[in-house]
Amino acid sequence: MKLNEYVTYRDAQRNFSADKLWDLFDGTRENFNLAHECIDRHAGDPQRVAIRVIHSAGHDEILTFKDISDASSRFAHWLEAEGVNAGDRVAIMLEPSLAFYAAIFGAIKRGAIAVPMFTLFGQDGVRLRVEDCQPRLMVTNAEKLDTTRGLSDVQICLDTQMMTEIAAFPPTYATTSAANDLAVFQYTSGTTRALPEAVRHSHRAVVVLMSAALYGTGIRPGDRFFCPSSPAWGHGLWHGTIAPLAMGVETGVCAGKFSPERLLEALEQYKVTNLSAASTHYRMMKNCGVAKDFTYAIRKASYTGEPIDSDTLVYTEELFATPVCSMYGTTEVGVILVNYPGAEDFNVKPGCLGKPVPGIAVEVQAPDGTICAPDEIGEIMVRRRDSWIPTRDRGWTDPDGYFYHGGRADDVIISAGWTIGPVEVEDTLLKHPDINEVAVIGAPDELRGQAVKAFVVSTRPGDDEFLAEIQDFVRTRLSQHEYPRQIAFVSELPKTPAGKVNRKALREQEAANATDDTHT
Repeated sequence: MKLNEYVTYRDAQRNFSADKLWDLFDGTRENFNLAHECIDRHAGDPQRVAIRVIHSAGHDEILTFKDISDASSRFAHWLEAEGVNAGDRVAIMLEPSLAFYAAIFGAIKRGAIAVPMFTLFGQDGVRLRVEDCQPRLMVTNAEKLDTTRGLSDVQICLDTQMMTEIAAFPPTYATTSAANDLAVFQYTSGTTRALPEAVRHSHRAVVVLMSAALYGTGIRPGDRFFCPSSPAWGHGLWHGTIAPLAMGVETGVCAGKFSPERLLEALEQYKVTNLSAASTHYRMMKNCGVAKDFTYAIRKASYTGEPIDSDTLVYTEELFATPVCSMYGTTEVGVILVNYPGAEDFNVKPGCLGKPVPGIAVEVQAPDGTICAPDEIGEIMVRRRDSWIPTRDRGWTDPDGYFYHGGRADDVIISAGWTIGPVEVEDTLLKHPDINEVAVIGAPDELRGQAVKAFVVSTRPGDDEFLAEIQDFVRTRLSQHEYPRQIAFVSELPKTPAGKVNRKALREQEAANATDDTHT
């Protein structure tokens, strides 16, 4: 049996091996093409659906494997005619659409390197990434053309022009890439004022990815999958697009401004059975007020990116009548802790990160490198070859071997000698019925070193009465030292382009304010 035929936790532990991952693909350790594995080998049936694109404007775009196979092959021929060679970078700044997938997979077929870019980047964000990866060509649309002004040595092609021109080329393309050739540059999310790291993925990266697909999102043949995260980011591209397509599973994606109502409609209409989303998506589904107006076929659900607050977790598990499972990892080490969605013999504990992916060693370690006892907080570490690699996340394990998240190491607040995790404070604050969103950081404090400060988004006026009510709400539920001594009422929270709350930006803002006050 192949690994994607096993569904239990016990079988995952007994039957997994890295070698068996290769059995899921056509390619070998020498010759391997990511686009062939994701698209071409599933295109024999012209009616087989690959991707359902749910546009915020109200219409859906249904793309078959053959649609994408033909268009991406034509694009590969077109790139060759334009002088784009193997190893050249091709930037794609488009919303999900046939043009987007044709460009991504066509560049990979050509042997070029696909570089997806977030469509909400401004000129600085685009310029920084272009200067870093130096693409030979960029495909975008008319709405984004202004953001490309001033870019030198880059051929700009509009999607409408591209789709017209590639129609003259053949719908098949012979791939010749080696497994270790680079296929994708993936930029991590970050502010547009500072360049985040570009992670370089080879064609064979999809083989390792399948561990996350099998045990983190629980993808199996026959699933109807959906991931609303943008394919410009790791979760949306690798876990939401490449992983299901590589297994021949249809997937769904949102295009344009995210609408929780449109997502909920799609989940019902297309009888989606497997949903993987960011914590923010689940929270928006809960807060939109119409989630219970629909019926669902979901049997597996997962989230990643940041912890999910307990109220949202309880709500969505009741809504979908299935556990909502954390999938934890970092860009540098990949997915390492999962909850095995769909495995009936795996007990999913609320709020836990899960247990290690088969074949991976994970520990919580103290600063001296010793393993922490159950319930002792340390840093989550993963074994790579002969050394332990830090994740820069704090956490702990329980006596049953489940892992829990204790916050980013640089998010931890030290106030008057107390160590405080912002996630726990945020989770408590989000239980207040008048708080829609919140972020907690350590703000400079002359007496305590740092004070807990909460940035609150609410439709209720932020007066002194509400402030005192919030402080009492936390003080009576956590402890005297953990309540927010400072509260700022804001209209919105800064977020990374991937949708995570950007606490780093808030800390920098507070540090700048403190410096200004000192100078004054």
